[in-house]
Amino acid sequence: MEFDTLTVAVNESVATVRLDNDPVNAIDQRMRHELAEAVDVFREDRVRVGIVAGGDEVFSVGADVALFEEAQEWTTAEFRENSRILGGAFDAIETIEKPVIAAIDGTCVGGGLELALACDVRIAAPDATLGFPEHNIGLIPGLGGCSRFVHLVGPGTAKDLIFSGELIDGDRAREVGLVERVADDPDSAANAYAEDLCDRPPQAIGLAKRVVNTARDADTRTAGTVESLAQSTLLETDDHREGIAAFREDRDPEFTGE
Repeated sequence: MEFDTLTVAVNESVATVRLDNDPVNAIDQRMRHELAEAVDVFREDRVRVGIVAGGDEVFSVGADVALFEEAQEWTTAEFRENSRILGGAFDAIETIEKPVIAAIDGTCVGGGLELALACDVRIAAPDATLGFPEHNIGLIPGLGGCSRFVHLVGPGTAKDLIFSGELIDGDRAREVGLVERVADDPDSAANAYAEDLCDRPPQAIGLAKRVVNTARDADTRTAGTVESLAQSTLLETDDHREGIAAFREDRDPEFTGE
């Protein structure tokens, strides 16, 4: 895949979608469309884990302000149609039955942070800068910055950081639950994590993601039902049988995804 604003690569079973839109990885109209297309790489059979990354100094500053100037001429229907393009990419990352890791270095704000929120695990540099400054232009984080954010940090912290527009570093983001891991080199850490996940049973990892997402969004009884059904499916897989055999034979399992 070749794009103007992204670099997409597959190494072994790990696919990386890297934002590459100098100078600040702004999510302009072209990147919106390219992200919607690029995330399809995560669906490929050869891919077990996805990574979303930016540059060394900027993950992404979010939407290009020029886009909002252009949007003033749009009708509400046109604005919603354009939002669905990027929102669809975020939803694809969140719902695909494979783990997707965000490697966050430098500035990650606005729509850039919303992209990271759609991923399953966020790894940030200690001095990364994260937050939602949308109030500076009279808006709210409108593509997951409210709805996904609250599930990670709770309503009080979500409202505080959105109201104030405060930008926090990676260490503080870890404290409030916005990121799961902090590493001096998020790219290397994300790749090491991805390589480790590639050795694990793909169906179990994928269904774990789906069950956890369901538990977040549904009542306990519904989530428990989905959890039980997922487990009953996994009990019939070759990977489960391989895991049992490897345990009995005191060796490392070789999972195939079957």
